[in-house]
Amino acid sequence: MNASCKKWLEDKLAKIEALESYAPEKTTENVAKQYGLSPADIVKLNFNENLYMPRAKLVELLKEVAEECDLRLYPQEEEEKLRKAITEYLRLQQGCVAVGNSSDEVMDRTTRLFLERGDRAVTFAPTFSVFRYCVKYQGAEYVSVPLREGFTLDAEAMRKAFTPEAKLLYLCSPNNPTGNQFGLDAVEALIEEFPGIVIVDEAYGEYADYSVVPLIDKYENLVVLRTFSKAFGLAGLRLGYAVANPTLANAVNKIPAPYVINIVSLTMGRKLLENVGVMRQAVAALKAERGKLINALNEIRGAEAFDSRANFALFNTSKPYEDVYVNMLKRGLIIKKLGKLLMYENCLRATVGLPEMNAKLLNALREYLGD
Repeated sequence: MNASCKKWLEDKLAKIEALESYAPEKTTENVAKQYGLSPADIVKLNFNENLYMPRAKLVELLKEVAEECDLRLYPQEEEEKLRKAITEYLRLQQGCVAVGNSSDEVMDRTTRLFLERGDRAVTFAPTFSVFRYCVKYQGAEYVSVPLREGFTLDAEAMRKAFTPEAKLLYLCSPNNPTGNQFGLDAVEALIEEFPGIVIVDEAYGEYADYSVVPLIDKYENLVVLRTFSKAFGLAGLRLGYAVANPTLANAVNKIPAPYVINIVSLTMGRKLLENVGVMRQAVAALKAERGKLINALNEIRGAEAFDSRANFALFNTSKPYEDVYVNMLKRGLIIKKLGKLLMYENCLRATVGLPEMNAKLLNALREYLGD
């Protein structure tokens, strides 16, 4: 390598190293090893996975997929069959679906398609961090408007960021990590006024009160992200999709790499949509447990939990969040540490687990916060 190439590569790698990316967190195995616990005793409540989907049913369907799919072949009609199944599930016209290797990948793809260096992307804070990473990788300006007290939208402040350079607006609703869903009227007003593409992230849409999917015919600039990772329980297979009017959906489908989604994920997604009743039962059970968990958290001295329309609960504690987090780890509980969110100093987030998991979390918090 000549000197000029070496210098260029060093500078480029330094810039890449400085970019933010989604970092892996504590796993069941490393927590067990660090604190001398059995992996079987660890309760993992940090990634909003849906443990209410019956594992036996998923295994049954996966066996069917294994029998049907020839892994020696590239995907053929599987993607089109999945698009058709999604179209029927959401009651859409043909051509409104773009599928991807997780909704995060579809978000990144949409960002790369519609955002260039010098452009501006607008959102609110706190929200899902991956959008910020996508924007920064494009070299664009990231503008984040703080939510108001109670985690409501500050629509007036957001509109001030709608400059001619603003090409993407990101609205996560229900929002991660706050769990609340914004009012439909407020969301629709922002979609109507924004001068570029609006991404509404409905990763938790199945747990919510409403969806903006029906608005795609009304707004030509609207892209709605959905996923199989949450309500459908397929976090390990990384399957997501976008919904938009046919012209915009066709644009989002434009990617340079062939066969971006594997044949197993495509077929498993279709199988689950053919068994959608299983998901709906799981969602209903989780929503019932969600209410119980939030009420129980609010009965603990030193804890304040917030209402949620997702599959997790956000709560603030009287003790430092880092201390609470570590104490939970020592007890075999992995939750998400967040820290300061708006005026709340010590925020943590917990997936709505199965009843026995939630009971373990609640008992641990009562013991530690009640000291």
